[in-house]
Amino acid sequence: MRAVVMEEFGAPEVLRVRQVDDPAPGPGQVLVAVAYASITFVETQVRSGEGPFGRPALPRTPGNGVGGRIVAVGADVDPALVGTAAVSTTGGEGGYAELALARAQDVVPVPAGVELRDAVALLADGRTALLLHRQAEIKPSERVLVEAAGGGVGSLLVQLAAAAGAHVIGAARGSGKAELVTSLGAAAYVDYSGPDWLDEVGELDLVFDGVGGRIGTEAIGALREGGRVSMYGMASGSRAEPDAADLQARSIAVIGLTAPPTPAETHALITDALALAAEGKLRPVIGQILPLAEAATAHRAIESRTTTGKTLLVVGDKASALSS
Repeated sequence: MRAVVMEEFGAPEVLRVRQVDDPAPGPGQVLVAVAYASITFVETQVRSGEGPFGRPALPRTPGNGVGGRIVAVGADVDPALVGTAAVSTTGGEGGYAELALARAQDVVPVPAGVELRDAVALLADGRTALLLHRQAEIKPSERVLVEAAGGGVGSLLVQLAAAAGAHVIGAARGSGKAELVTSLGAAAYVDYSGPDWLDEVGELDLVFDGVGGRIGTEAIGALREGGRVSMYGMASGSRAEPDAADLQARSIAVIGLTAPPTPAETHALITDALALAAEGKLRPVIGQILPLAEAATAHRAIESRTTTGKTLLVVGDKASALSS
């Protein structure tokens, strides 16, 4: 099969397509004929070898989220799963390939009415956004700032917060994402590339901080007394660094991904996100779909901060077969 193989750390060019042996499912595993593979910003940081997540063993095939049809199962897995269109995590690697292994317990069938590519776009971002939204317990009319509002998680948080009745302010870099973010339910959009971007924000009840660094730190400073910040990412490359004494003095509550959900909780979150999509209540924004051979181009685009929504890889003619 064809797979993207990373043999060294560095620029996107280290992602190269190779012919490798087909994997075979072992106990508790299924084999997925991949139609779409998800790309996350974290994967670009791991590939560079300079991010906060360390350096895994090489060579490796990146990719932690796939969608396709199950074509084989391990000896102890229900054979009725063969032929099922599903999404699944892969355990951290192996997704950028024509065939990928996944644990049977991680497989989530794609419900009727949901396109496979949308299901893959919701696999990581949907579960994350839904978990953050539930933790935040948003109340109607609260002023909520969503950073990176044109991205995969951010665009979903905008929808969820707006549906909860909040006054949502979407923030991102540049003016080109304003139309998209407001179409998702944001009451206002602000470009945080300028030094005085907070002048347009006002006092906040809740900040979803997926950027960290200067942007996250400044956004937290705009919280009213008794406000909340959900810290879940650091797309800037570093965490926000608010003054701990100031947070305590203003009774700011820090929430977010302090502990990863269990496998059962993750499965339930993905199932719920897909159910919301089937009901028309959650729409992933897919900005780019590129062929497997252009994984390096996809990584480069994500790192440039010019992408909107989710970036996916489409694998050969399998996507056409699954959507027919």
